[in-house]
Amino acid sequence: MDQGTIGSIFTVIVFVSFVGVIIWAFSSRNKSNFDEAANLPFADEDKHQSTKKNQES
Repeated sequence: MDQGTIGSIFTVIVFVSFVGVIIWAFSSRNKSNFDEAANLPFADEDKHQSTKKNQES
């Protein structure tokens, strides 16, 4: 195998991996998990505000 063949095989492997990640990221099966992860910073903010209110009392 020469360098061109190895480069072509590597390109195909990377492209297939990229398509796999795109399919995984946009599948409706994972939407609820991604929505939950997207709201994590806001959940932390709520905890921070409740502890702040407790300290002020």
